[in-house]
Amino acid sequence: MYKSIIRPILFQFDPEKVHYFTFSVIKGISKIPGVSAIIRSMFQVNDAKLERELFGIKFKNPVGLAAGFDKNAVLFNELADFGFGFIEIGTVTPKGQEGNPKQRLFRLKDDQGIINRMGFNNAGVEAAIENLKKNKGKVIIGGNLGKNTGIPTEQYTQDYCDVFKELHPYVDYFVLNVSCPNVGSHAKLQDKDYLIELIQSVQKLNEQETVQKPILLKIAPDLNNQQLDEIVELVDETKIDGVIASNTSTNREGLKATENQLEAIGNGGLSGKPIADRSTQAIKYLSDASNKSFPIIGVGGIHSAQDALNKIEAGADLVQVYTGFIYEGPSLVKNINKAILKNS
Repeated sequence: MYKSIIRPILFQFDPEKVHYFTFSVIKGISKIPGVSAIIRSMFQVNDAKLERELFGIKFKNPVGLAAGFDKNAVLFNELADFGFGFIEIGTVTPKGQEGNPKQRLFRLKDDQGIINRMGFNNAGVEAAIENLKKNKGKVIIGGNLGKNTGIPTEQYTQDYCDVFKELHPYVDYFVLNVSCPNVGSHAKLQDKDYLIELIQSVQKLNEQETVQKPILLKIAPDLNNQQLDEIVELVDETKIDGVIASNTSTNREGLKATENQLEAIGNGGLSGKPIADRSTQAIKYLSDASNKSFPIIGVGGIHSAQDALNKIEAGADLVQVYTGFIYEGPSLVKNINKAILKNS
């Protein structure tokens, strides 16, 4: 029903407007008595064999929703009913910001991909906290951290630290988002020396807390083997809790979209099916090069249960969906969990 009826209608309209319309619909129908229970019965797969324990957290299943979908933590309670084992909110910055000028979200229908240059648009950490206070405890919550646009380079670390401190009581794990191609000074955020400084600064704050929360690093899918080796060294040196592979891509190779289409869209991060193999290769390389010495969350181009299994086979401990969730619909989460059970 989703792919044959709902998606063709939604895909007639601007992607960003559809995103907020969908939020309103899910929020609205979930308020109707009994609807949340119906959604859970349709999409959740509950089995002890699906449980995973990573960096001290027990996940009821290994399928999560990637950051960028619920930026301001407004829908995580309702989205939990669709069977996710964890939901990552954000990217959250210290102050709210509009992000890049619209139009900034584009579908590549023939490629089953999306290009976005949202630019960390979000309502800021205080707004996220107000929403997280309504957490019903249905699902593990991750907090994806970023910096405000336009700040001087010497303030980058402080921005990440500020959001970390504010969000610490309200999320279960943290992600340092240093690989989004839609924000300024992208190169500095991926410089190894700077990353060590950033990670250690956040870890120092974490150590001051009564309860320490896991910290992960989200990397780009476009890193070469030498850069991936540096990530392995970085994890070994800083003892960061894990890696998310991967973010969106700036690479446009092999797309069905024409040069004219891509030129009209302009710059931005590519997600969905076109980056599936690249992401999986990065996971496998990190896993092999590190002798599986740290947890990996695999994300990028998961549009089917087999795509998720490929990432797990490559070395991912957990997986996340985003673009596949938009193209395939909510049954994708259930299908992945069923396939994992079948292969367990």
